[in-house]
Amino acid sequence: MTTITIQIKNNKALKLIKDIEALDLIKVIKNSTTKKTKKLSERLSGCITEKQAEKMHKELEQMRNEWERDI
Repeated sequence: MTTITIQIKNNKALKLIKDIEALDLIKVIKNSTTKKTKKLSERLSGCITEKQAEKMHKELEQMRNEWERDI
């Protein structure tokens, strides 16, 4: 027995698949298509080192200070 995944693009195709299932030629197994997504902070956690983060923070502060200085 082989298991495959099919993406249905048309309701007519779904009807055909149900008809084939009724003939006991195939068995339709429904998969849950909803994926639990992690928060962005969870996905990015650990992507940069603490040293890199500190350097970026200092550069950001420097850029902000440049905007605030009088010209």
